Amino acid sequence: MSSWIDIPPLWLGLALATAWAQARHLDMGLTFGGAWSDFAGGLLVGGGLILIALAAHEMYRQRTTILPNREAGRLVTTGIFSRTRNPIYLGDVMILAGFILNWNAVLSLPLVPIFLWFIERRFIFAEEDGLRRKFRADFARYCQKTRRWI
Repeated sequence: MSSWIDIPPLWLGLALATAWAQARHLDMGLTFGGAWSDFAGGLLVGGGLILIALAAHEMYRQRTTILPNREAGRLVTTGIFSRTRNPIYLGDVMILAGFILNWNAVLSLPLVPIFLWFIERRFIFAEEDGLRRKFRADFARYCQKTRRWI
């Protein structure tokens, strides 16, 4: 049961809730100033959702799991995965940054690198270790040509 609870969307939701609460209750009069933050925030959220959708589609097409606590059936290196090894996590980071901009949650900006650091240590390193053990040389070649983030 705990493996179903410990999933990246939950951690993204907690980070978003923290940023929203900070913006709502502890703004201290700070803003990013103007419509540019709404626009940039919208682009980041939209781009993050697109990345996640592209990754989910590619994983479905390759008939492998999207759940980080399950063993991958295949090593997906095509589509958006040819540009970044972690498009879903990159999308999560973009969504968090976008909402922080949109909500003028200035004091929550440190959540972005903290969230990235946490996701790497909690999910990415373990996932990559599993892929390295299962797909060995194929995964090593993939890592050489495709960066973890961008």
